[in-house]
Amino acid sequence: MDLDPVATNPDHYKVILENASVRVLEYTDQPGDATTPHAHPDSVMYTLSAFRRRLTSGSMTREVELPAGVVTWVPAQEHFGENIGDTPTHVIFVELRTGGDVTGSPLGPAGA
Repeated sequence: MDLDPVATNPDHYKVILENASVRVLEYTDQPGDATTPHAHPDSVMYTLSAFRRRLTSGSMTREVELPAGVVTWVPAQEHFGENIGDTPTHVIFVELRTGGDVTGSPLGPAGA
């Protein structure tokens, strides 16, 4: 089963950059929207808007509320969620890949 969030929830996840080092996803939803089960590798999450969500992973459910402007580490996980707040969610995920090559970056390799 493909648990890529872009495949399982294309109305909410959009790829905005992808290369050998990272894949960057934009996530958006509205109050009451829910996602189906999907998986994320180790990622960095940047909240562009405040949000309140209920996340379920296996038999564990938790509520998360974050303000806009938070950058946080998200370890690899499989879950599904629901916007239980009063505002739309807008988040950027930077999914990490190992062994990436940054030579194609317009900024060049580190230290250049």
